[in-house]
Amino acid sequence: MNEEEFFTRERRRMVAEQLQARDIVDERVLEAMRSVPRHLFVPREYRHLSYSDCPLPIGQEQTISQPYIVALMTQMLVLFGHESVLEIGTGSGYQAAVLAYLARVVYTVERHKRLAEQAAQVLVQIGQENVHIHIGDGTQGWPEFSPYNAILATAAAPSVPQPLLDQLAENGRLVLPVGGRGGQYLERWTRHGDKYEHEQGVPVAFVPMVGKFGWSEDAWDWI
Repeated sequence: MNEEEFFTRERRRMVAEQLQARDIVDERVLEAMRSVPRHLFVPREYRHLSYSDCPLPIGQEQTISQPYIVALMTQMLVLFGHESVLEIGTGSGYQAAVLAYLARVVYTVERHKRLAEQAAQVLVQIGQENVHIHIGDGTQGWPEFSPYNAILATAAAPSVPQPLLDQLAENGRLVLPVGGRGGQYLERWTRHGDKYEHEQGVPVAFVPMVGKFGWSEDAWDWI
């Protein structure tokens, strides 16, 4: 068995044991998770753990999320294939690749230039051409290409950044973790005109969303 065959087997096992065995039922999400090569987004020293049921470090004090959380947040967006999606926190690029498999186009914002450049390289390597990366403050979104049918944030905000709500399209869905170091919950916000439907989901643990409408550089250390 060569390396690619090994990782393909591990990816299918991940989907069966970590996703289908829990509450991931969207067949399109399951197929995306079977298809996107997570190991290419993981630093080489952790590559043997690529399909383990845990987050992994990727540098810059950031992580690639646990596969189940990637699948759960993606499922919460309810994507059909025509959507324009905004991601806050490109990180490794893995979540963007999963979203790009399921949507028409993905715009993703990362504040760490090095991570953004590494993610771009891997996305090119796997032939994912419908992802556009911007280096900047994700808490302000990416107004130029708004409104978005779906927005997903991969870092925890103290409260929902207003610019992200403003950049949602009618009936658009925003999924993000809200809370501090001591505890966060996944939330989904759906836009209906000037009003938003709000749902709270499972407890999670994410790195802080740093920026004008998020945490300051040092505030996270004091909560």
